[in-house]
Amino acid sequence: MNDVVQGVAARVFPTPITKLKGVGPRLAERLANLNLHSVEDLLFHLPFRYEDRTRLVPIGTLRPGDHAVIQGNVELNQIKFGKRRMLLVHVSDGSGMLLLRFFHFNAQQQQLLARGVSVRCFGEIRRGQKSIEMIHPEYRVITEPAQIPQVDEHLTPVYPTTEQLHQLSMRQLTQQALQWLNEGRLQLQECLPQAVLQEMQFVDLVSALVYLHRPPPDVSHELLETRRHPMQLRLAFEELLAQAVSLRQRRLRAHRDQARGLNVAGDYSGQLLAQLPFVLTAAQQRVWQEIRVDLARAEPMQRLVQGDVGSGKTIVAVLAALQAIEAGYQVAMMAPTELLAEQHYQNVLRWLAPLSISIAWLSGKLKGKARQQTCAEIAQGQVQLVVGTHALFQDDVEFATLALVIIDEQHRFGVHQRLALREKGVRDQLHPHQLIMTATPIPRTLAMTIYADLDVSVIDELPPGRKPVETVAIPDARRAQVVQRVAQACRQGRQIYWVCSLIEESEVLQCQAAEDTAGQLTEALPQVRVGLLHGRLSNEIKERVMQQFKSHAIDLLVATTVVEVGVDVPNASLMIIENAERFGLAQLHQLRGRVGRGSHDSVCVLLYHGNLSTLARARIKAMRETNDGFEIARRDLEIRGPGEMLGIKQTGMMQLRVADLRQHQALLPAVNRWADKLLRESPQLAEGLVQRWIGAGTRFADV
Repeated sequence: MNDVVQGVAARVFPTPITKLKGVGPRLAERLANLNLHSVEDLLFHLPFRYEDRTRLVPIGTLRPGDHAVIQGNVELNQIKFGKRRMLLVHVSDGSGMLLLRFFHFNAQQQQLLARGVSVRCFGEIRRGQKSIEMIHPEYRVITEPAQIPQVDEHLTPVYPTTEQLHQLSMRQLTQQALQWLNEGRLQLQECLPQAVLQEMQFVDLVSALVYLHRPPPDVSHELLETRRHPMQLRLAFEELLAQAVSLRQRRLRAHRDQARGLNVAGDYSGQLLAQLPFVLTAAQQRVWQEIRVDLARAEPMQRLVQGDVGSGKTIVAVLAALQAIEAGYQVAMMAPTELLAEQHYQNVLRWLAPLSISIAWLSGKLKGKARQQTCAEIAQGQVQLVVGTHALFQDDVEFATLALVIIDEQHRFGVHQRLALREKGVRDQLHPHQLIMTATPIPRTLAMTIYADLDVSVIDELPPGRKPVETVAIPDARRAQVVQRVAQACRQGRQIYWVCSLIEESEVLQCQAAEDTAGQLTEALPQVRVGLLHGRLSNEIKERVMQQFKSHAIDLLVATTVVEVGVDVPNASLMIIENAERFGLAQLHQLRGRVGRGSHDSVCVLLYHGNLSTLARARIKAMRETNDGFEIARRDLEIRGPGEMLGIKQTGMMQLRVADLRQHQALLPAVNRWADKLLRESPQLAEGLVQRWIGAGTRFADV
């Protein structure tokens, strides 16, 4: 038998979690909030940390931050009155003294913890005013020597929980599930071939699960905490393999789908290129050629175009749109914000005006009869290219012959939104082509895993004349110098962005900060024309302000992060980012990309407050050292991981339970190699993997 297919078992159907003792309808509902519906689900719901209750620790050896089990005698018990009433219990074991502090207690508890009583406690050690202390520890009073409890034989797991679901309940339930495994009442299919286990030196699935739910006392805490323990690597590999297989399955299904082959002479694209004031870079030409070939095929294109800020993705997308329009079909171009969608719309109008192509704008602000009229023209096929926001996939929007969907900044859309737009183009079993663009480049190895269902093109060349932006970091104590630099730039005819950061995740406070800053700068620079742009302004005002900035009626634009993408003002040569330590690295790079678009030397000033944290220092160091978006992406991955970097929680992609792409990058080459082999030689085993780790979520790979 081929070694790949060894270990294939018959389909094992999940065991309802209500079969476990003590799981009634109410508890089952709480478990369902954690996506735990079966006993098997429970076994794959792993602890996120562990507590060491396997040994008694002398009080005299404890340090703040430790989690420990101690045992001692109560020396003093008192109630302290003040702003908050509290019970203070002083415990000693001969090596030192520890204070137990209870804010919530009753008279019975006070009597139970009386002087002279022996007590065993577990909790976190904190630094108190006079001694170390535990706040609300777990405790057990020992009244008879024969009652002295044994310490745990393994580390105590701490599980992700939900409201009204306690750790004790989770431990009892997982203990039942582990017992069922041990007794053979529960069967788990081994989905990794024997050849994988041997090559990667992995243990079997059951051994790994049992170990991670109940680790022995001598386990390496460092390996567990960093997710690099061999048992964790074994499960991480399996989960990543399931994700890779799922995306490849989607790719295979897409190849079976049918699409309209858009074979055209290229008259429209030729006319556009002839009247452009610039020439495509070699990278743009290469990517356009890849897209042209895809669109000519009778299967739906699924292509991602990665390109750094300012690399010229939009013109490539417009050339793709012209291929569909010349073939007689409609195109939808969707952007995540009104500002970016509006800029795309203006660019398209300018570029395509000589071609007499019917273009419509559709966003949430379009209301009443104007919206009805636009929707009617789209449904009747009178509109050839529709540019807009998420309004494009609302129920009242119907397309006559949608053949190409273009999505910009794809990671900013929820998975349901992109799926809804794609399905609007399905007619007579024919699917629309999809072109996805992102200015958040990611390392190649990671792209092979995250985007395994897509063909990936990279525009890795900036247009001629784009100069690297000089980046400097300045403490806000030198703010006055920065303001003078702004005045100097304005006297030289340049324009400036001044970006205010998000404060406490509040849009209201963020906008208030921008308004205050604009007021201060207006007062400090009376000769400078200051504009204000933030998310709480009406769309009409935002558009007017941006138009004034583009036409140089405004010298200094004070804004929130609404200017992060899409704003193109070549005369702007100075970007000041206030409280830069609050921004992520990718966002800092995006903001910096707003300048350096003209022929002038450009500068990005990172204005930071106070002492920088280690992470903030790393981000600012990266910004100062490189302008390369791919290098920025690599460092961003190191600093904060892929989930946040790619907006994975939003997109619904790669919602990993065990694996961490930052910690487990080294597994990816083997994962990708085995994913191809499994699909080729053991599709049943591959399907078992996908069902175990992803389940119904596989439909969302369609986007």
